Amino acid sequence: MAESVEIVGEDFGGTRPVDTTPADLAIVFGGDGSILRAGRQMGDSQIPVLGVNLGRLGFLADIQPEDLEQSLKLLKHGRFSLVDHLMLDCEIRDDSTRIRRVVGLNEVAILGGPPYSILEIDLYAAGHLAASYSCDGLIISTPVGSTAHNLSAGGPIVRKNLSAVVISPISPHTLTVRPVVDSADQVFEMRVGQPSRSTSVVVDGHTVSNVTPTTIVRVSRSKNIFRLIEVEGRDYYRTLREKLGWGVGFTDHRQELPGRAATRDTSENGE
Repeated sequence: MAESVEIVGEDFGGTRPVDTTPADLAIVFGGDGSILRAGRQMGDSQIPVLGVNLGRLGFLADIQPEDLEQSLKLLKHGRFSLVDHLMLDCEIRDDSTRIRRVVGLNEVAILGGPPYSILEIDLYAAGHLAASYSCDGLIISTPVGSTAHNLSAGGPIVRKNLSAVVISPISPHTLTVRPVVDSADQVFEMRVGQPSRSTSVVVDGHTVSNVTPTTIVRVSRSKNIFRLIEVEGRDYYRTLREKLGWGVGFTDHRQELPGRAATRDTSENGE
């Protein structure tokens, strides 16, 4: 790597097209939302990304600002790895006519809105009916997105370099429905029987289209690969522990209520 870093482009508003900017890597300052936006801006011209966390969680933006200088030195000496992340193509069709195509890194979701009511969503896999959900929404998540909306909806954490997707209904109106992990090479389609006027397709937290009874949302593996730079000293399980509190005991996070002392019952019968 060269001894110096040449800045060939800047974008502080998140609106500039960057898919035609010639660069070896992109340094993204912000939180995970900033990285998702960068992936969306790069579209079909993905370049490796180094994420510097200025947000709260920073699951993808794993470098702290005070560590940036050291991280760049590690990059210069080749002490880093490139981790490939699966991306999704979301095609929104009206019957057979494609209206829009969007590339997503985290997930594609159909979400309801006011007036709030249960959605009836049919999921097709390879053209065959897989399931019919009565729910508040349906998420198709990548492994890297499994720690985002999918996790909040009760879905599993999937290691980020696996070739898989997670299908998670939001608040399903049945006890038998559970999240499903399937191959990333599967092609899925979603249809909503009676959507409300504000039922929407949401990709990585960004609303891309309203849903009508004739809308078909097609989700497939993208030819694009999101490449995240990881410098030495970081690993997947360390990130889970530090960012999500995974595998950390309850007592490590227990806090007292304001104005109250923590107490513990040591008597035999609790009286």
